[in-house]
Amino acid sequence: MEDEILFGQHAVRTALKRDSKRIKRLLVQQGRNDERIQQVIDLAAPVHVRPERVSRQELDRLSDGGVHQGVLVLCDPILSKDEAFLDQLLDDLETAPFLLVLDGVTDPHNLGACLRTADAAGVQAVIAPKDKSAPLNSTVSKVACGAAEVVPYVQVTNLARTLQMLQERGIWITGTAGEAEQMVYDASLTGPMALIMGAEGKGMRRLTREHCDHLVKIPMSGEVSSLNVSVAAGVCLFEAVRQRSLA
Repeated sequence: MEDEILFGQHAVRTALKRDSKRIKRLLVQQGRNDERIQQVIDLAAPVHVRPERVSRQELDRLSDGGVHQGVLVLCDPILSKDEAFLDQLLDDLETAPFLLVLDGVTDPHNLGACLRTADAAGVQAVIAPKDKSAPLNSTVSKVACGAAEVVPYVQVTNLARTLQMLQERGIWITGTAGEAEQMVYDASLTGPMALIMGAEGKGMRRLTREHCDHLVKIPMSGEVSSLNVSVAAGVCLFEAVRQRSLA
C-alpha cells in the first residue's frame, strides 16, 4: 500500500498533533528557517518525528506541484472503519447518535469537504457503502483539513442493512430529496438521527430511499437546481445542530 502524502502547513500540523503515529517521514525545505517552519519542527519533537531537509524541487515533485509551503509528510494511509467499529461506536456513545450517510459520493474532494463539515457539526461518524464511494486518500485528507484523522469514515458492505440496523437501535433516518414535500427547516432533527445525502444529480438510490423514515429538501430560489453535496450537507447538519441546541 502506497504512502499517503500530506503537504501544507495546516495538513502537516494537524497530522503531527492528531495522528503522529501514521507519520513515516517529515520533509522540510532546505534553507527555510522562518517561524512557521520552526513551529512545525517544534510540534515534531515531542512525538519523536525527525525532520529531514530536502530541496524545494523534491517537495514540488512529491506534492505534484501543490502548495506545500515548505513542509510535507509521508504517512501510512488512513484506513476506513467497518461494521464492527460502527457497532462498538454506537454502544459507547453517551449522547444521542448524530450520523451522516453518503450514498454514492465518489469524488474525493466532495468526501473531504463532507468530512470537514461533519467534524464542524459534531457528527460522530460518516457512513458510506464500500461500492461506488470515494476511498480515503491524500486528496480527501488535504480537503478535509484534519477532519479525516478525527471523524470515523465507516464503509459498509450493505448500506440498506446498515440503515435497518440503525433503525433497530432507535435512530431515525432522514433522507434528502429535491421532490420531498417537507422543508428541512420544518422537520424534527433532534434526538438520535442519521442524515442521508445522495450523489449529486442522481440523489439517493431507490433501496436507500425506501429505508428513510422521512424525506426533507432545501428550498431553492434561483436558477440552480441543486447544491454541491458538501454545501447541502452543511445546510442540513447545521439546521440539526441549531435544533439540537434548543432541545
